[in-house]
Amino acid sequence: MKKIILGCAILAIAGYLGIVGYIYHYDQQRQPATADSDINTILTKHGCDYCHTQSAELPFYASLPVAKQLMQYDIKTGSRHFDLNPTLNALRQDGAVPEVDLAKMEAVLQSGEMPPLRYKAVHWSGELGDADRQTLLNWIRAQRERFYTRPGTPEALRGQALQPLPESLPTDAQKVALGFRLFHDPRLSADNSISCAHCHQLGAGGVDGRVTSLGVNDQHGPINAPTVFNAALNFSQFWDGRAADLQQQAGGPPLNPIEMASTSWEQIIGKLDQDARLKADFQRVYADGFSGDNITDAIAEFEKTLLTPDSPFDRYLKGDDSALTAQQKRGYQLFRDNKCGTCHTGENLGGQSYEVMGLKADYFADRGNLTEADNGRYNVTKNEADRHRFKTPTLRNVALTAPYFHDGSVTSLHQAVKDMLKYQVGVTLPDSDVDDLVALLDGMTGKYQPSAPPAN
Repeated sequence: MKKIILGCAILAIAGYLGIVGYIYHYDQQRQPATADSDINTILTKHGCDYCHTQSAELPFYASLPVAKQLMQYDIKTGSRHFDLNPTLNALRQDGAVPEVDLAKMEAVLQSGEMPPLRYKAVHWSGELGDADRQTLLNWIRAQRERFYTRPGTPEALRGQALQPLPESLPTDAQKVALGFRLFHDPRLSADNSISCAHCHQLGAGGVDGRVTSLGVNDQHGPINAPTVFNAALNFSQFWDGRAADLQQQAGGPPLNPIEMASTSWEQIIGKLDQDARLKADFQRVYADGFSGDNITDAIAEFEKTLLTPDSPFDRYLKGDDSALTAQQKRGYQLFRDNKCGTCHTGENLGGQSYEVMGLKADYFADRGNLTEADNGRYNVTKNEADRHRFKTPTLRNVALTAPYFHDGSVTSLHQAVKDMLKYQVGVTLPDSDVDDLVALLDGMTGKYQPSAPPAN
């Protein structure tokens, strides 16, 4: 009996070694289809694309029972956390890798948590050596310096994931002045009762403080109004990203039947046309006069001025160690330890990716009463992988923008932090740690310097 057991054990070991030996050879022979850069080779050689793309050529055992189910689970889970395709596409085109992708890769390279042990058990080449790890980290820094670092950035900040806000963005002063007037003009709404500033109050964090905004005839919108401050730095607009830029976003609410409820731009222009002063000023800037494109262009130009630089956190990033309190510094360490900066990254501390709400626990099952707005990005793409994905909100001025999340379901920043730790990170921290994180977020409140309103 002992001989049989020993023989079986030897066969099992031999089988295991044979399989992993084949897999090692297979992994070593893999080459990217359309690129031969060192970075692409490293990512492919170590099998990152197996679980973080939907298109990788999988090894033979991926079709075997048990292994198939395990790999399908790993691919689904891996893709929910991180899609490698934008990175691979950028490498092929010698372009910019998304900031969030760089931050996510940097985080796991520094922590050593990728690839997971189960993967490395059969993929001996999956382990990243020190040389490859450092090559990737150097490349991430170079990407940031090349594509995401503004001129004049101090050397200590170059290549870092988190950046201070710029003081301003280039704008056309005449368009800004017109945009200011239109942003505050209720004639964009059907009954002349609601302006852009109605839901995006510049004296209240760029929001209205409601769970969802009230439109014409006190109709409730389906989703929480995001702040207009620093929106110019977002990679898309609205929670579901249906607007590519500020101008597209500005064109949505006036014609939305729940929000401002105008039936057409012709209806709006018919009212503005009666304002001789505005009409004359507008034609001096836009020779063809009022149009939907020109109106939204002016509003977007004004919104580019809605930056809030010089927060304590910005000053700390720039080297002023006294800008943050001891509690806020503890919060910043917790922020880094829990990888909050992988999604809340860049100058805007967010607004650069669509993330699944509920990576570590089922947010929507716990909350209940699903609505169409809860589908998030799926409403735009109809891709099932985008269901419950939302544009990551900025953390700037977050202390001023309650209630929180796309559904406005949380009224306190303390509870919002606890929920993010539970649903996105998968941890529970002591209240004292949560307080430290909240203190840090308080330190991300910046200063808005209003543009001088045009003379009447």
